[in-house]
Amino acid sequence: MKAYLPLKNYGFIFVAIMGISTWLAACTRLDVFEKNTVIPNNQWSFALQPSVDFVIADTTASYNVFIVLRHTDAYRYHNLWLNVGTQAPGDKTRFNTFELVLGTDATGWQGTGMDDIWEVRKLITNGPVRFNKAGNYRFTLAQIMRENPLPNIMSVGIRIEKAR
Repeated sequence: MKAYLPLKNYGFIFVAIMGISTWLAACTRLDVFEKNTVIPNNQWSFALQPSVDFVIADTTASYNVFIVLRHTDAYRYHNLWLNVGTQAPGDKTRFNTFELVLGTDATGWQGTGMDDIWEVRKLITNGPVRFNKAGNYRFTLAQIMRENPLPNIMSVGIRIEKAR
């Protein structure tokens, strides 16, 4: 004869685990900012240059800055060339050219995928950076590939995480 635990004991354990998980999550502060722009019809033209505004209040902290890109499996290239503009409060926009490697023939696509959709997050700085001025910062993203419009790009954005 097998002994079974009453179902109500499992319910109590489940409720206790969920309650503790919720409490721990509420006590943890995530210092993350992310904003993505959907590319209309998955065709990124030169004319579309999404910009992301965010406010830095803590100039003593270090931050990691990422490009977030979502593309389909039908994207024809292994990389994407971007012109990334950065504008600090009261300054002019400064542009840097950045190559975003998306995959290789040997290893396939980088990032995470589901069905035919892939998302990649790439650090665009050499480690954590500090923002010297408090205030509003703006990042501008422009694709500079030879093909215009660039097909099979679904969204692009910026993710900023406070370094730990």
